[in-house]
Amino acid sequence: MNKVFLIGNLTRDPELTETNGGIKICRFSIAVNRNYSGSDGERKTDFFNVVAWRALAETVARYTKKGIKVAVSGSIELRNYEDSQGVKRIGVDIVAQDVEFLTPKGNGGDDFDSPSPAPSRGGQKPQLQPFDDDSDIPF
Repeated sequence: MNKVFLIGNLTRDPELTETNGGIKICRFSIAVNRNYSGSDGERKTDFFNVVAWRALAETVARYTKKGIKVAVSGSIELRNYEDSQGVKRIGVDIVAQDVEFLTPKGNGGDDFDSPSPAPSRGGQKPQLQPFDDDSDIPF
């Protein structure tokens, strides 16, 4: 079974592209803190490249940006390639099956294509009118 679940922050804005066949692909990377500190007392961080496809790619590109905290579930994919100097390399990507946005609105996650918030009333709660309708209760 090849399954991975990561929670981290985007290290850069997502890049949405399209294949020659018209399929959307979104590439982004996340920084994930380890649960322990090194010998120097510093917490270590791992960086993962993530790929999302089709509708998920469009959603991630539309609603995330650098710094947003996300939960990614998917699988690990290894790919072999040759770099520009002819050296054989192995690339590791997380292929996202699901991405959940964890940054609350108002903390950097609300300036996208979402509707504008209702106008503020200066911090006051709306006044409710008393309602007495006990006369219609059948018991």
